[in-house]
Amino acid sequence: MKFLVNFLSAFRIFAAFAIIPTLMFQMYWLTFVLYVLGAASDWFDGYLARKYNVCSKVGGVMDHIGDKLLVANTLILLAAMVPAWFIVVPVIIMIARELYISGLREFMGTQKMEMPVPKARFSLGKIKTTIQMIAIGAFLLFFAIGVTESLMAMGGRVMTWLFIGLPQIGIWGLWLALVASLVSAAQYTRTFAEKLKKIK
Repeated sequence: MKFLVNFLSAFRIFAAFAIIPTLMFQMYWLTFVLYVLGAASDWFDGYLARKYNVCSKVGGVMDHIGDKLLVANTLILLAAMVPAWFIVVPVIIMIARELYISGLREFMGTQKMEMPVPKARFSLGKIKTTIQMIAIGAFLLFFAIGVTESLMAMGGRVMTWLFIGLPQIGIWGLWLALVASLVSAAQYTRTFAEKLKKIK
């Protein structure tokens, strides 16, 4: 079971890099499928690790890296494809947030101290990641449907709703994820400040 959990995390890392050429060469359906499988693996490896108690430090690191790569790589490509301010701004800030938190963790590591996830009933980090994945998935599905003439020819209310609704879900999702990112960053900063007082 530990092998399966680690395999799922490794697959997510693979998907994060495989998405780059598929998106660049406009293979949108393949990109969407890879992305959905990668995002689904995030839930499954965590669920299996907890259920069968096969959590490990290596698996935790791979899980963390896989999440960040899948989201960051796709966000950067999305901002490059649609260079509108309402997409570029949240993407830049969210990626900067990840670098900021990584910097705090690295500093705490040099002090032989851990940077735990801020305690809350619902982890804002997980909420942020979930919203990001939904928003990105909406954009990728929109691109995929847009290049499929047979689906476009179907017309009807469903296709109209998708073409109007998916970009809106993507845009609003990015901004909701941005809010969660900033609040989460503030929580990490407070935790960091508290631990900093203990360093002599």
